[in-house]
Amino acid sequence: MIKHKGMTLLEVIVALAVFSIAAVSVTKSLGEQMANMPILEERTLAQWVASNRMVEARLPEEFPPIGKREGEVELAGRDWYWRQEVVKTTDDNFRMIRITVSDDQRFQRVVAQVSSYVHNRS
Repeated sequence: MIKHKGMTLLEVIVALAVFSIAAVSVTKSLGEQMANMPILEERTLAQWVASNRMVEARLPEEFPPIGKREGEVELAGRDWYWRQEVVKTTDDNFRMIRITVSDDQRFQRVVAQVSSYVHNRS
């Protein structure tokens, strides 16, 4: 009796079916990731704008006054609009700084937002 080592036609067909399902899943996943790249890039840039503005807001040693400020900055060839709000907290020695970033001057769409607290050093 001769034993043949190898795969039957049915085994080959099943293996190809499994491989094709896996290949379609990987291709679909890559397509979805590529479609999300512009959104991720936009959020990353807006987060950098917000972080940079927060650093600028926290640098002065004086206690920040309560109120709002707005401005515009260019990053990566795009215009970004930021709004800085300094809010009173329940403790008079602390203030919250909130930075909101939008790609629209009217802030109809917020792309990033960061908050931090500052302590009265005096």
